Amino acid sequence: MSTPSILSRLRQLPADPAPNSWLLQTPAWDGPLCRVRLDNTGAAPQAVHDWLLFDGELGIDPAAAIYGEGFQMLAQTMGSWQAPQPVGRSPDSSAYRITADQGYHTVHNLLLVEQAAGWLLLAFASCQRFGGEFRLYPSGRLQILMNGEGRTLAPGQHWQSEALLCLEGPDREALLAALATHIEAEHGSLVDSVSTRPSGWCSWYHYYAEVSAADIRENLAVRAERFPALRYVQIDDGYQAKMGDWLTPSAKFEQGVAALAREIHAAGCEPALWVAPFIAEPGSQVFQDHPDWFVKGDDGLPLPSERVTYGGWRCTPWYVLDGTHPEVQAHLERVFRTLRQQWGIHYFKLDANFWGAIHGGQFHDPSATRVEAYRRGMAAVLRGAGEGAFLLGCNAPIWPSLGLVHGMRVSDDVERHGPRFRQIAREAFCRAWQSDRLWALDPDCVCLRDLPSQQASEADYQFHLAALVASGGMVLAGDRLRDLDEVQAGQLRKLLALCEARTPAARFDDMSFSRGRVTLPDGGELLCLFNWDDGEREVEVPAGALDFWDERPLGQHISLQVGQGRVLVYR
Repeated sequence: MSTPSILSRLRQLPADPAPNSWLLQTPAWDGPLCRVRLDNTGAAPQAVHDWLLFDGELGIDPAAAIYGEGFQMLAQTMGSWQAPQPVGRSPDSSAYRITADQGYHTVHNLLLVEQAAGWLLLAFASCQRFGGEFRLYPSGRLQILMNGEGRTLAPGQHWQSEALLCLEGPDREALLAALATHIEAEHGSLVDSVSTRPSGWCSWYHYYAEVSAADIRENLAVRAERFPALRYVQIDDGYQAKMGDWLTPSAKFEQGVAALAREIHAAGCEPALWVAPFIAEPGSQVFQDHPDWFVKGDDGLPLPSERVTYGGWRCTPWYVLDGTHPEVQAHLERVFRTLRQQWGIHYFKLDANFWGAIHGGQFHDPSATRVEAYRRGMAAVLRGAGEGAFLLGCNAPIWPSLGLVHGMRVSDDVERHGPRFRQIAREAFCRAWQSDRLWALDPDCVCLRDLPSQQASEADYQFHLAALVASGGMVLAGDRLRDLDEVQAGQLRKLLALCEARTPAARFDDMSFSRGRVTLPDGGELLCLFNWDDGEREVEVPAGALDFWDERPLGQHISLQVGQGRVLVYR
């Protein structure tokens, strides 16, 4: 007699008993998809916090390897069920204080579990109103829930859960591709509206907040001479007078950003702009003039974000525009319509988006969840930016952004250090299945030159380059362009050619991410090799393989140094 599958066991798990007899749960399965209906059959309103859909043991080995998504971009989980490990440096439960995680570990919206015969995938294919959570207990117990956030379900009314997808199979990437198909059915995708995969130059990673209009003009001129394939010139954080006052330039942009955008157009490329639409610092005009537009604390005053979550990286404390407020929606739409129609900008890097879905505050619409608050605000941004715009989500709530952005940053900020290169590579590889399905994937900038405070070895930079090839995403240069030597310039041009051809992300043998293959449009193949170990490693390579960067022929074996990455090409 065969052992029942994990999915059949999940179907047999009873929904968690409701907190009282007036709440009735009814699961409905449609193939691998399940939606649970919650009815208030009583005469009084019911506040719902943790809305448990399923709770119990599925017979999963607690030592099983896992991958889990975070609520926000900087959180992911690997390791095992009983010993989960953060992939990056900003876990949801600690750095962002989103979940308590007392005696369990929370994974948001997507959980992969390695089994003897393949993989189990549990994921929410939608995120219209509620955030989905999986609580992993060391014993093997699993809770699947919607975060009700204490919202009130009125008598005689019902809620519908987000769509829970349950799949098993031997091929991890095939399961993730199936998830992408279900997400597209629930949310659509803005990818098809983008004719080319974006490439460009970004001011942040050399100048940071000290950028000036003169810096932009210098790199604009070098771009025309050496790197005409860079389509966008992205003016990042530092151009604005205050966080929140995006239409008011700082003194370093004396003629204004609109005039600079016209210069960029005249030079034959496109201006792009960094905006953090949901946040404002205390001294900003928008906060001074409209304190009623901001998410409130229990005291009825605007809530400083640091009180409930990570407070931000500069110009703090940050206050959060309330996406449920009609006047905020009109404000966001007006700002982006001005940037598009009057300033001529259609590419926007939207940063600090997580704060638009802040927890622990009070919204203008008390019935709205944080997911709804964020999605209403983002819908206003989309309306203002207009048709043909490109919105890049950054430091964003991942699943709440579905269907609302054209591109998504999927890794931490790049820094020129070996450990950071390896960290952001692993983050991007875990999300590579999203590329050109949910959105264009942004693995962050190409940085090939040391700074006084950031220094890496040659092997580290080779790892960084190989990771960008394997990520299959957008390409934005982050160095001062005139500083790039001819070897580095050639490497950047090779990346730009892959970007223009929309080469896919690498398909890895497993989640050790040591060996991945990229199929080229002309029928050739790239082999991306990574050494994550503490010692040198010898690798066998296909006959006739060439080094991708300088096209030198290679023997049958190559040696990978500690922390080194290589890209080989062969036909």
